[in-house]
Amino acid sequence: MRAAGSGASRCTTSAGELHIARDDITGLVLAGGRGSRMGGVDKGLQRHRGMPLALHALQRLAPQVGRVAINANRHLDAYAAFGAPVWPDALPEHPGPLAGFLAGLAHIETPWLATVPCDSPNFPADLVARLADALARQGGEIAMAVSVEAGGRRAQPVFCLLHRALATSLRESVAAGERKVERWATRHGCVEVPFDDAAAFVNANTPAELQRLQG
Repeated sequence: MRAAGSGASRCTTSAGELHIARDDITGLVLAGGRGSRMGGVDKGLQRHRGMPLALHALQRLAPQVGRVAINANRHLDAYAAFGAPVWPDALPEHPGPLAGFLAGLAHIETPWLATVPCDSPNFPADLVARLADALARQGGEIAMAVSVEAGGRRAQPVFCLLHRALATSLRESVAAGERKVERWATRHGCVEVPFDDAAAFVNANTPAELQRLQG
């Protein structure tokens, strides 16, 4: 597992198409929420098959990116023990995943940031590659996963790949009270990337959902 650090951009252009190299992407596990539906406990530290949820996410994300980090606001020493930098929100009251995005964009030294939540331990092993490929083909500065389910398509707004150039827009939007990832992302021509395995995005927001994940 490689922690977040410095690295020169390796984005290249071939036949008019952008290529986003893995080493140009920092992966960020979002574990900075309040855990309200989990009874107020620190959700990322809850055990899933003998290991903290956030560590599951970190280990699954690490092979997909050049370096990794964690966004957390409590128990920072416990998260630091996972071997990756820990970046708390810079904003008070921890106003949601956009604050985590902002913390990531404030620290990364790569052009791109990939985000995943701490409570979905089975997200696709090719998540970041597919988001990057979609941006390379279609252009843009942000891509979002969309799960294909029986009832249609469902956005998975915390599974994103975004360019660090969006930091100013994000900072201004959050300062103005924006809290919805989808609403902010749409303003930037977000590229939606479909994934057929909806079960890969199942998360654990409550103790009962965490128990069901153990099966």
